[in-house]
Amino acid sequence: MFIAIVQIPMTKRPRDAAVEAARKSAPTYTALGAKGLVKKYYLNGEAGGGGVYLWESESAARAWYTPEWETRMAAAFGAKPTVTYYDNHVVVDNEAGKVRVEGES
Repeated sequence: MFIAIVQIPMTKRPRDAAVEAARKSAPTYTALGAKGLVKKYYLNGEAGGGGVYLWESESAARAWYTPEWETRMAAAFGAKPTVTYYDNHVVVDNEAGKVRVEGES
């Protein structure tokens, strides 16, 4: 798996506004399941907004975060987003009661 963390400097939204915005954009990310997006966690905090994205691969993530995407995000939020990429080799999944290691069953 591969993780991308997107951060957008912006004012923290009230909960209801953050939920409404997430619901409006959720169909875009649901559709990205066909392009390798496994999960998206929406972020809303004092440091700004953004998301934590779990992708099937690095290439799938990098295919989404293009210069055109950056331009759209900057226009939508009035600030340039930053994207930080991480390899993800091990996941502690407390809901499933498992520790998952990449490449192992």
